[in-house]
Amino acid sequence: MPTIPRDTSFDSTLDVLREGFPFILNRSQRYQTDIFQSRLLLQKVICLHGPEAAELFYNPERFMRNGAVPRRIQTTLMGQDAVQTHDGREHQQRKQLFMSMMNPQSVQYLMEIMADEWRATAHEWEQQRQVTLFAEAQDILCRAACAWVGVPLPEADVRQRAQDFALMVDAFGGVGPRHGRGKRARTRSERWIRDFIKEVRRGDATVPPGSPAEAIAWFRGTDGEPFSNQMAAIEIINLLRPIVAITYYIAFAAKALAEYPAYRQLLRTVPRYDHYFSQEVRRFFPFGPFLGARVREDFEWHGYKFPKGTLTLLDIYGTHHDARFWPDPDTFYPERFRDREPTPFDLIPQGGGDYGTGHRCAGEWITIESLKLAVNFLTREVEYDVPPQDLSYSLQRMPTYPKSGVVLEHVRLVVGQDARMEVQVDEGARCPFH
Repeated sequence: MPTIPRDTSFDSTLDVLREGFPFILNRSQRYQTDIFQSRLLLQKVICLHGPEAAELFYNPERFMRNGAVPRRIQTTLMGQDAVQTHDGREHQQRKQLFMSMMNPQSVQYLMEIMADEWRATAHEWEQQRQVTLFAEAQDILCRAACAWVGVPLPEADVRQRAQDFALMVDAFGGVGPRHGRGKRARTRSERWIRDFIKEVRRGDATVPPGSPAEAIAWFRGTDGEPFSNQMAAIEIINLLRPIVAITYYIAFAAKALAEYPAYRQLLRTVPRYDHYFSQEVRRFFPFGPFLGARVREDFEWHGYKFPKGTLTLLDIYGTHHDARFWPDPDTFYPERFRDREPTPFDLIPQGGGDYGTGHRCAGEWITIESLKLAVNFLTREVEYDVPPQDLSYSLQRMPTYPKSGVVLEHVRLVVGQDARMEVQVDEGARCPFH
């Protein structure tokens, strides 16, 4: 039986901090293997890379999420005991709750709300000399997400709530002050939504019929009992926070438009080019470095032994930047998606496998459509100047985004009905593996 190749470092924790997103890719290339063993925080881990390894990783008979998500991430990013931390029947039931909200009519409604928010904010931008897109988009998406979910959000609270969701996301790769800020943001957000759920259940507040908030407030788990107020708050936040997190992709999309202005005309004139462009943004730019799971029971793969309970990491960033799977991977090239739809395991910025029974993000379709909407808005409904600024990003920072936040100057609304983007969810572009 072959032995899994071992990283030469006794413990690679500092290497992860120094190298960031390419950590697994660097070793996969160094050792010429899609599997190797390392240590992180003195714990043995198996690192996997590539689509074939992703298919293994998302086999629920081989891996489980229970015990794989560090407490420090649960207390900031996703919440303790959230849907992402479960397996089996409990996970499937909660996952179906989330998937029930992702039907075409519901996503279309969210996109219409979001388009109205973009347009309303653009009128305000016309009165300002410059705006920072990363922060402005957080507010736009926060307003839209709360309206769609059915959570009241006074305008005076928008900046704080949007910033708190962003701080939760920013904390997942942070230590010290960044982690502390994310934890405090989660505490504030959970208190806010928990109080709202209490009011709904007492009859002191109402939620729109058929809204996600109504579904979660009255959902019953595998034991037949409703969520606690705390758990209902956590799962509502697991709808709101990921929508606000799409601002990372929007900032990267705006960076690509600034650096490759020829794409603006293609986005205006070529059918479905917004889909190709958005998929390339998700492939090319970094968001999550890797995902973790634990081996359910001892098994062998390609002769390699996976002991029960072993923490296993799947390389996201590196899988998207390997020339074996993506020709010329370090070139931003939307046309690569013209004749190629991704498989369930080669384009995995939000997880792999299927939606219904696996751990692929239920909100991936919303991410794609929200990104397309933002790109169309930036190329069709407004014109703006991009002043000199630092649009670079660090691969050592997780998550990362353009350092300037993408500053826009002299935003002007484009006049004329022909300039208005069509808000229409592209069901044909929906990922086929659900």
